[in-house]
Amino acid sequence: MDPLQPLDTTQLIALAAALGWASGLRLYAVLAITGLAGYAGWVDLPAGLEVLQHPAMLVASGFMLFVEFFADKIPGLDSLWDLVHTVVRIPAGAALAAAVFGADHATAATVAALLGGTLAATSHAAKATTRAAANTSPEPLSNVGLSLAGDLAVPSMLWLAWEHPVAAIAAVSLGFVAMLLLIWLLAKFLRRVLARLRMMFGGTSPAGV
Repeated sequence: MDPLQPLDTTQLIALAAALGWASGLRLYAVLAITGLAGYAGWVDLPAGLEVLQHPAMLVASGFMLFVEFFADKIPGLDSLWDLVHTVVRIPAGAALAAAVFGADHATAATVAALLGGTLAATSHAAKATTRAAANTSPEPLSNVGLSLAGDLAVPSMLWLAWEHPVAAIAAVSLGFVAMLLLIWLLAKFLRRVLARLRMMFGGTSPAGV
């Protein structure tokens, strides 16, 4: 895509959806990659996102990306990191999606904020429950593998939004449905694990004796 060509409506929707979805997985990667792409002139960022390409913002997001890259691969610490970022990723996803349309398109920005916040909440919940389930296993390889998958998914989705917006919208939609199903399945699994732990440490039997 020609970076000087203005984004059409489909591209704006795809970008807003991708930013929201990806923020729930790797917020700092979203900030750093989007800002770097704009700063390097690879893409022409919407006015509301231009702050991401400021050098100070690039340094801050790059540093946090570096910290998160390692924190996300340590069992236990990854779940703590997700817990802390529950209050960060979701509003950030909503804000980034809204910024795609900017203040001049208030209605579209509001709808985008709702979309971005919902997608960020869903992907964050799916990530957090998946990692919590993985932490029930004593081996660390599953954590590292899941983390690397997230590292690849975020830039891939952002690239797709810029280059193939229709495919990006379809991918985000499928991912949203799949993540809802994943949250439901893993929530049931984690409830069973917690029930076993309560029986082990509470001294009660399944029959409540």
